[in-house]
Amino acid sequence: MSDGTATRPGSVRVPRFGLSGKLLVLTILFVMIAEVLIYVPSVANFRVVWLKDRLATGYTAALVLEAAPNGMVPDSLAKEILDSIGARAVAMKMGERRRMLAIDDMPPAVDDTFDMRSATAFDSIVDAFKIMLNDHPYVMRVVGPAPMGGEYIELVMDEAPLRKAMLRYSVDILLLSLVISVITATLVYLALHYMFVRPMRRVTGNMMAFRAAPENPDRVIVPSARADEIGIAERELATMQTELASMLHQKSRLAALGLAVSKINHDLRNLLTSAQLFSDRLAHLPDPSVQRFAPKLMHALERAIAFCESTLSYGRLQEAPPDRKPILLAPVVEEVHETLNLAPDGPIRWISAVERDLVVEADYDQLFRILLNLSRNALQTLESRDAPGDPGRDQIRITGRREGAVVVIEVSDTGPGFSDRAREHLFEAFQGSTRPGGTGLGLAIAAELVRAHGGDIRLVEGTIGATLRLTIPDRAVELSAHRGARAHG
Repeated sequence: MSDGTATRPGSVRVPRFGLSGKLLVLTILFVMIAEVLIYVPSVANFRVVWLKDRLATGYTAALVLEAAPNGMVPDSLAKEILDSIGARAVAMKMGERRRMLAIDDMPPAVDDTFDMRSATAFDSIVDAFKIMLNDHPYVMRVVGPAPMGGEYIELVMDEAPLRKAMLRYSVDILLLSLVISVITATLVYLALHYMFVRPMRRVTGNMMAFRAAPENPDRVIVPSARADEIGIAERELATMQTELASMLHQKSRLAALGLAVSKINHDLRNLLTSAQLFSDRLAHLPDPSVQRFAPKLMHALERAIAFCESTLSYGRLQEAPPDRKPILLAPVVEEVHETLNLAPDGPIRWISAVERDLVVEADYDQLFRILLNLSRNALQTLESRDAPGDPGRDQIRITGRREGAVVVIEVSDTGPGFSDRAREHLFEAFQGSTRPGGTGLGLAIAAELVRAHGGDIRLVEGTIGATLRLTIPDRAVELSAHRGARAHG
């Protein structure tokens, strides 16, 4: 037994780590990556600025050396100058002379040298991380440009003060980055949440609710007034749901109609069978008129019974496959004419223009149904006119001709033609009717039977009234079977 909250149609189950959480984590991650990309050159630049500040202070020591008599500076002054620089020694080279200001505890050796005159950006980054990652104290030599025409000025100093300053700077950058990341992530999260996550959650919830009851028009989403992709998606979803709900409603009506037709079909078939028994008795009467019309009456009843028996198969979309045989088209057209019972002097004129001895490979009964449905549709269209009929105006014409291995049959009338709405759903059941109260089943059945013959049916544009052209190709003959038949002959 499932949980009620999981199957409730109107509820949306929010995942534990949904789109909002992913957006928040990704935003923080991307901001931190951006901060790292900013931190690497900034800490390298901090080291360069720090060393240049020490070199600038070393200029003062260079001036003292140059101004001192005989280059001798008192020890107290030298210690004060070096303490202000944070260096153990300051030296400046001018030509062949090299003057130094040093204290007593000079290191025995210098561990590393940094020349600030020709350092590149990449070298600065590498040297910065070399200092930060080194956990052993060492002495470094820093070389920079000298004032007053000197070649260079150099400082000998401990690395510890620089490393300590760089670590303090890194901590400040880290704290600032965290603050910026949190603020940026919050703003981006809120913006994305209200702009995308909430609308998507609304669309998702509506889709789940619509799935539970697709025939309920209240479940169709109400599009917002947004003009972006979300708004387009909402409007397209609303259109799709409306069409689907209408289609399902129509399918339900068709299913109910099919059930009703099945019930009627059972009783109607029994009545037709009884009528067939009476027609058999009429066939034995000696009256010439009875003998003339009795076979046609029996044939019509047999066809009506066959139609009733095929009603259920059509409702299951299982129309019987055609039993194709070579038949003459003219007798089929003439039988359609007799079935419509059009008088020669009536208001609607019947014209048959079929090529002489035209043979079509088709199922006789199904071809009769096709032509009868199309002709009856044309007849009902002409009869629905308000103005009285005129034989010169109201006509139904059936033409037939052969074009190679294809037989082309056209059924046309001089009526008002199809409306724009009927053209869009011409061969769809209950959609392509041309008159009030019509169902459109005749065209739908005709189209299905034509396609079962491997043919095609379409509306011919640019004609007076309406012209429907159907093409029925000849059956393909296996070459081996054809040769065998000739050899047997």
